[in-house]
Amino acid sequence: MNEPPETGRFTAPNDRDLVVFLIGARINKLTAVRSWAPVITGFRRMLAELRADPDSGLLGFRILPRPPRLLTSVQYWESAEKLYSYASDPARQHRPAWTDFYRRSRAAGEHVGIWHETYLVPARSYESIYVAMPESGLARAFGSTPVGRGTDRAADRLRGVRSNGDR
Repeated sequence: MNEPPETGRFTAPNDRDLVVFLIGARINKLTAVRSWAPVITGFRRMLAELRADPDSGLLGFRILPRPPRLLTSVQYWESAEKLYSYASDPARQHRPAWTDFYRRSRAAGEHVGIWHETYLVPARSYESIYVAMPESGLARAFGSTPVGRGTDRAADRLRGVRSNGDR
């Protein structure tokens, strides 16, 4: 949040497939701290584990808090296979947290809700622009190149920007 903005206009390359994974939680009963605190703690542990493992497949993420009840994360993944592999691995943070969540929700009711959405996004079907912004989103995940001739308009960027900045 304290990063200075980049000078100029930048875009992220769109020459590779990616997975956009949205995941979040909603606290349905604020006073049921024992129900929702483990969800938030588990979420933080999972993100720390993924950040520490560059081979996990997580390319980048952003947390979108909406106090007091909602928390959402936008995540960029290399592939659905890597996302599913992480989610189902009993040796990683997610699988035990998932099992614990369902055990707790059966016992305590629906004090906290969780959700996710997964989008498989083919190369050249997304575009981005960042103006006076620190590197974020896709640019943080893939790197960025200056917007210039041939990438000035969104329609141009959808036709393709390679990782090296070429069209």
